[in-house]
Amino acid sequence: MNFTLIAREANVSEKQVRNTIQLLDEGATVPFLSRYRKEATGGLDEVQIGNIKDTYQKQQEVEKRREAILKSIDEQGKLTPSLRQQIESVFTLTELEDIYLPYKQKRKTRATMAIEKGLEPLAQVLFKGGEADPERKARAFVNAQVPSVEDALQGARDIMAEWINENAEARNRLRVLFGRSAVITSKVKKKKEDEGAKYRDYFDFSEPLARIPSHRLLALRRGEEEGILSVDISPDEEQALSTLSRQFVRGLPGSKEQIELATKDSYKRLLKPSLETEFAKLSKEKADQSAIWIFAENLRQLLLASPLGQKRVLAIDPGYRTGCKMTALDAQGTLLADTVIYPFDKPAEAQATLRQWLDKYQVEAIAVGNGTAGRETEDFVRKQLGTLGREEAIGLFLVSEQGASIYSASEVAREEFPQKDVTVRGAISIGRRLMDPLAELVKIDPKSIGVGQYQHDVDQSALKSTLDTVVESCVNQVGVNLNTASKHLLRYVSGLGPALAQNIVDYRAQNGAFNSRKQLMKVPRLGAKAFEQAAGFLRIDQAKNPLDNSAVHPERYELVERMAQDVGTSVQQLMQKPELRKQVVLSKYVSDTVGLPTLHDIMAELEKPARDPRAPMQVFAFDRSVRSVDDLREGMVLPGIVTNITAFGAFVDVGVKQDGLVHVSQLANHFVKDPNEVVKLRQTVTVKVLEVDQARKRVALTMKL
Repeated sequence: MNFTLIAREANVSEKQVRNTIQLLDEGATVPFLSRYRKEATGGLDEVQIGNIKDTYQKQQEVEKRREAILKSIDEQGKLTPSLRQQIESVFTLTELEDIYLPYKQKRKTRATMAIEKGLEPLAQVLFKGGEADPERKARAFVNAQVPSVEDALQGARDIMAEWINENAEARNRLRVLFGRSAVITSKVKKKKEDEGAKYRDYFDFSEPLARIPSHRLLALRRGEEEGILSVDISPDEEQALSTLSRQFVRGLPGSKEQIELATKDSYKRLLKPSLETEFAKLSKEKADQSAIWIFAENLRQLLLASPLGQKRVLAIDPGYRTGCKMTALDAQGTLLADTVIYPFDKPAEAQATLRQWLDKYQVEAIAVGNGTAGRETEDFVRKQLGTLGREEAIGLFLVSEQGASIYSASEVAREEFPQKDVTVRGAISIGRRLMDPLAELVKIDPKSIGVGQYQHDVDQSALKSTLDTVVESCVNQVGVNLNTASKHLLRYVSGLGPALAQNIVDYRAQNGAFNSRKQLMKVPRLGAKAFEQAAGFLRIDQAKNPLDNSAVHPERYELVERMAQDVGTSVQQLMQKPELRKQVVLSKYVSDTVGLPTLHDIMAELEKPARDPRAPMQVFAFDRSVRSVDDLREGMVLPGIVTNITAFGAFVDVGVKQDGLVHVSQLANHFVKDPNEVVKLRQTVTVKVLEVDQARKRVALTMKL
């Protein structure tokens, strides 16, 4: 394993790489390493450790492929010491495959058929450039299988073309040319203009491949897959042929002519299609990475959105014809009751029911879904609260319904509420999202949450892996209440997974609430390694040991107890009194395994144990005069909420059931490369209406106020 290469790619030291990989191989997770092994990793964060992990896995794939190639060439009896050294000196799959290409078992090609006809000696003579009269030389190869001189020369050119194609240096030179100057072009296919109207911008399109943004490339690829567009990637053909000619075309005029013909054929028939496929794949991977990063960043912001916390909530899933599904939830999110009210058909009856439930369930907050009839339902509820004089006492929140319908029809929802229909489950999810977005959204496939761009066009395996990593990171960053967390939340805790999460829930159901982290060791199949990885991220409220409700890892309890003893107090008092913590001399507790980074983390946690890193919830209200796109006028200044962030801008909900786009050029008065520099998901912003396209229901907004 080349640790130096990994260190260079991850931009960290080789020592950090070695230590991190050793811990990863021993079963450590990324969240655990970044939080509890700072001395070993040199203080690497999750992103850096994740990069090391990814690069390490790629290097393992390279090593596996290297072994297979060496074995294959050795079995052919062609593995010379110099070839072995060449294979062992490269560290990318591309370089390995270039070296292996001449030794690869081939299907029948024009070259292999020419070799079978005995034309390889003719090709060798011509390729060396020393033959002045190729036709005269070719006559010696005319026979029943090779009817004419031209057939002999054509066969020799086919063999030379394959040699040129398999030359690693030639491929690398062309690869540099493709990387520097390839252009991606697209044309609409015949009779596809009407069917592919949405791709009109790409009917006659070209752009340097190195500069095309991810969203445009993914749009091109989607148009190609749908049979609307023809897409090509290539550099200037004359430059490519000139590059090959300088390397191969040499010798006497007769030979040079044959080599030049073979070179042109090799480029057009073999090299260009091969490298076009390679660069199409590379550019798609790059675009995928960009789109996945945008999706991942949006998901992170959504999962870490402000929670209301443990409040008694009335949750309403709005609707006109079918009514509004209303549910009452206790402070732990448990369903207390559900019903249907009809604010638009039976307002008096709906008003009476709402008022009765406010008192009966001691409601502290109301969550209204932001889908169809959401604004109207919000108005109805707000009016009732105003009439009762309880607008200040009871918070009213419009909650995003993105993905709620996916959850309500899922196996997870059926398992939780087998006796309830999808509409009731949807209302419950809306209420729980208000209380704790993270705990509720982990039950939904991240792709269904509705943030990001082109998520269905990117590599689905890479997307799932990245999004799972984001969910895991967020869950462990916030921490999990061991006695109230669902199995869906617990599965993302460092070191657990689905099986252990289910075992914890089952143990809790049979034995009651956990009273200490140590009790986790009694959960079936939860061994010492899983405990080490998970314990620090699990919280036990009202535990006998106050450290069980903090991010201090159990392996450091003894150290904290020693700190408390040294200043003549208890752990509880040490956590409660800053003047006692100031007496602790951290340098006294430095050891081979515990350094100042860990000690500073411990002291920070003792100061604010179990602190939720998420920002507090803020009340937001749309402009009440704006309900639909028809109400919008150019120049209007409105409050809004950022609902999605893409590479080309941010979408903002201003309360008209159609999100408006703030193009990246309209996000600020200065140049903005990445919209995330300016806005975050669910952020409240003030925007001005630039343009309203009624026909296409499109709204252009600006934040340049």
